Amino acid sequence: MFVIGGLVLGALGGGWTARRRGGKPADIAQYAAVYGILFGILGLFLTLVLDRMLRG
Repeated sequence: MFVIGGLVLGALGGGWTARRRGGKPADIAQYAAVYGILFGILGLFLTLVLDRMLRG
């Protein structure tokens, strides 16, 4: 759940950041991909940490 949410929110945030900086469509796509991957990995680590904590 956190992984998918991270991917989506990261992609939206990255695209918005590139558009705000005046990027071309390729720049917007690249920012969206990189931010999506980054936030997806963070969501994966968050999922693993929560799983370890809740299982004891």
